[in-house]
Amino acid sequence: MLKRLNTTKFVCALIFSVLVVGCATKKQQDNVDASASLVAAEHPAKIYLAEATNSSLPEKRDRYLLLAAHAYINDGNFNSAVNVLTSMQKSMVNVPSLQAEHIYLRARIAEKTNSSQAALDILQYPPHWQLPRWQMASYHQFKAKLYKNTQQPIDQVKQLSLLSNYLPKSETTAINNVIWKLLQPLHEETVQSFMRDQSNPIFAGWLQLTFIAKHYAVEPTQLVRYLGEWQRNNPYHPGAVKLPADLEKALNAKPFRPQNIAVLLPLSGPRAVVAEPIRQGLMSSYLSDYDANVSINFYDTQQGVAAAYQQAVAKGAEFIIGPLLPNEVEELQKINDKQKTTVPQLYLNQTDTFTPQPNLFYFSLSPAQEASDAAHKLYSDGVKLPLLLASNDPIGKRMADSFKQTWQTLTSNDAEVYFYDAGDQMKVTVQEALGVKDSQARISRMRDLLGSRLESDFRSRQDIDAIYMISGSQDLALLKPFLDVNFSVFSEPVTLYTTSRSRLENESAQSAQELNNLIISDVPWLMQSNSETQLVSELWSGWNNSQKRLYAMGYDALELVNRLAQMRAFPGYQFIGRSGALSVKPNGVIDRQLSWGKYNQGQLTPL
Repeated sequence: MLKRLNTTKFVCALIFSVLVVGCATKKQQDNVDASASLVAAEHPAKIYLAEATNSSLPEKRDRYLLLAAHAYINDGNFNSAVNVLTSMQKSMVNVPSLQAEHIYLRARIAEKTNSSQAALDILQYPPHWQLPRWQMASYHQFKAKLYKNTQQPIDQVKQLSLLSNYLPKSETTAINNVIWKLLQPLHEETVQSFMRDQSNPIFAGWLQLTFIAKHYAVEPTQLVRYLGEWQRNNPYHPGAVKLPADLEKALNAKPFRPQNIAVLLPLSGPRAVVAEPIRQGLMSSYLSDYDANVSINFYDTQQGVAAAYQQAVAKGAEFIIGPLLPNEVEELQKINDKQKTTVPQLYLNQTDTFTPQPNLFYFSLSPAQEASDAAHKLYSDGVKLPLLLASNDPIGKRMADSFKQTWQTLTSNDAEVYFYDAGDQMKVTVQEALGVKDSQARISRMRDLLGSRLESDFRSRQDIDAIYMISGSQDLALLKPFLDVNFSVFSEPVTLYTTSRSRLENESAQSAQELNNLIISDVPWLMQSNSETQLVSELWSGWNNSQKRLYAMGYDALELVNRLAQMRAFPGYQFIGRSGALSVKPNGVIDRQLSWGKYNQGQLTPL
C-alpha cells in the first residue's frame, strides 16, 4: 500500500513492532500472517487472495484483500487492483485503518491512471478517525507529493509540516529543509496572506519565520530582534530548534554601508545615449532617499575603464556601480581577478564566464534571463507542450536556448522551436509550426483523387497548449495575425505569450486591440502607468521603452547596494524593484522575475 518513507529507520521500526504483535497473537500456521500488516505488501497478489478466501473473519479477509490490491499496484496491474477494491467496498468492515487503506490505494491508482488532482479528490480522511502513526505519516507524505505534482507549494508545505508530527524529531531535518526550500521563492505578500491560518501551528510557525526572514533580511538588527521574539513564542517549533542554514548566514553577513559610491558609465561618446537613462535612474533613487552622509560620483569610461576605476579607488570609493559595456566588464574582471582584495562592485552587465568573488555582483536586463523566467511562468500556468516561435537572429536564438534549458530542468522534456525570418517567410514558418502546410498538402492530394468539388478546411495541430513568441514589436504586428488566421476552426485557441521586446511603443487603443488575449512580460515599473512613469515620460519624452527599462535598472542598482550582502547570504530573499523581483544567486548574479500582463479590450492589464 505505502510508498516507503525516506525515513528508513522509522519505517523498519514500525514494521518490526507490527510483526511482533502478529507473532504473539497468531499461530505459526503459515508464512503470510507475519506479513499481514498493511505497512507493506511483499508477497504476490495471488497469495493474499488465497488467504482472503480461507479467512473466516471479515476483518482479516478485508486486510488480505487490501494487501492483494496493494501487490497488484506494485506490479502495475491497476485494473486488477481496481477490481479487488470495488468488489470489497460494499461489505467492508467498519474499521478506520482498513477504510483509510482502501481510500489510500484508490488514490494511488488514480495518480497512476488519471491525474494527481484526481488522486487528491479521493485522498480525504475524516478528521475524527484515529489511525496508527505510520498510516498518518504515509497519508501526509502522499498528499505532499500530489500537491507538488499539481504545483501547489503552500498546500505541500501544510502536508509536510503535518508529516513532521508523526516522525521522530531526529528524522525531521530533511523534511524541514524541504519546507524551507519551498517557502523561499514565495513573495512576501503571498506568505502574509496565509499567515492568518492558525489551524496548523507548525505550518503557521513556518510562515511567520519566512515572513520575518524576507521582511528583515537586509536589516540585521531588526532580523535578530524579531527572530529572537519568534523563537521565544515558538520554543518547540522545528525551525526554532535549529534555524535554517541560509538564515543563519544572513544573520552573520555584514551589510555594505558605503558613504562614497562610484559609478562607472560611458558618459560621452556613442554609448552615452544608453548610459544616460541609467544615470538618471541612479540620481532619482539617490534624491528620493537623500542622505547627506552618502555621496555618489560618476566617472566616464569612454577614455578607458581601467583609468576610471583607478580614479574612483584613488578618491576613496567604498562601492562601485558599473561598468556597463561587456568589453569594459571583461577588462575590469581581469583586473579584479589579479587583486587580493577588491572594492565591492555591482557590474551593470554580465559575461558568459567569470570567477565568482564574495564582493562582486552582476546586474543586467538579460534577454536570456527573461526567457528563462518565461519558462517558469508557462510551467506555473500548467502548460505541458509549449511551442516557441523565435526570430532567426542572435538574440532570438539565445533566448530560445535559455527557455529550452530551463524547460528541460523543470519538466525533463524538450521544447519545440521554430525560427522564422522576416517577410513572407514568416507566414511559411508559422504554417509549418502549426502543421497547416501538412494539412493543406493532404487536402490537395484528396482533391487530385476526388475532384476539385471536394469541400474541406485545413486543420492545425492540437497537441500544443501554448505558444511563446520571441520577437520584436515590428515582427509581432505580423506574427500574431498569422497565428490567428492559421488556427483552424476545429482547434481550441492556445494561450499566446511574448517578451518585453514585443511591446509596442506608445501603444494606442487600436494597436493594443489587435493584441487582445496576448500575455506579455515586462518590468513591473512599465506594467502599469503611475505618477512616476508619467513624470519620466514628460521629462524625457524622447525615450523609448528600452531606455525606460534602463532607467528602472539604474534606480534599482542604487537600491540594491545596502542589500546585496544579505541577499547573497539568503538566496530566498527577494527585493521587489522597478525592474523586477530581484534575488542574488550564490555566484553573485542578480536574478530577475518580471511582471506579466494581458491585453484585453485594448488595455494591458497586470496579471
